[in-house]
Amino acid sequence: MNKPRETDLYDPVKAYLEGQGYEVKGEVGAVDVMAVRGDEPPLVVELKLGFTLALVHQAIERLKISDLVYVAVPRGKTRAQYKALLANRKLCRMLGVGFMTVRLDTGLVEIHQDPGPYAPRKSKIRKTQLLSEFERRVGDPNKGGTTRRTIVTAYRQDATRVAEFLSQNGASKGAIVAKDTGVARATRIMADDHYGWFERAEKGIYQLTDKGVAALGEVELDDAVLKAEN
Repeated sequence: MNKPRETDLYDPVKAYLEGQGYEVKGEVGAVDVMAVRGDEPPLVVELKLGFTLALVHQAIERLKISDLVYVAVPRGKTRAQYKALLANRKLCRMLGVGFMTVRLDTGLVEIHQDPGPYAPRKSKIRKTQLLSEFERRVGDPNKGGTTRRTIVTAYRQDATRVAEFLSQNGASKGAIVAKDTGVARATRIMADDHYGWFERAEKGIYQLTDKGVAALGEVELDDAVLKAEN
């Protein structure tokens, strides 16, 4: 089977646009595909064998010519390629660029996004969650861009304070832990035990597990590393 070429996209795209009443011509100036229908603004399509940054740059440049700009790439068949398609469609929507794919085996053209202005919808819930996390987090324990270390969230900070208390005081009642640490949700944190650090010694009383002891050691090591880096 011959390796696909960008020109393999042209005939299916041309046939599709002609079916919409356009007159279509290829390689008009720097434009891969240009289509005209009556007195409407010209429609421009940029062809690529993959969705790349170069394709995005080309599409943005073509917006200087017309508001009707599409990018066209082959349609993949794998799950990963479908996920990429959804992400690329979202990007095109944000840029105001149209997005189409071509099935090279059948010539089927699918329009996933038409060009148009983009007005993102704000998520009050997500904003509230982020602000809440920001306010509850003590200090700035994470460097931006961190990938290898465990991200220290406000919840993890609370769990660490609870673990430190149990390490120093032994098995304790949740109410006592909450009062002495200032972590109001101490009992819930120990009961839920998301990290495997806590276990119930008896009703209403919790103690530290071996994993919890090890985790406190890792926290001390991470703190030492951060101090050295700073």
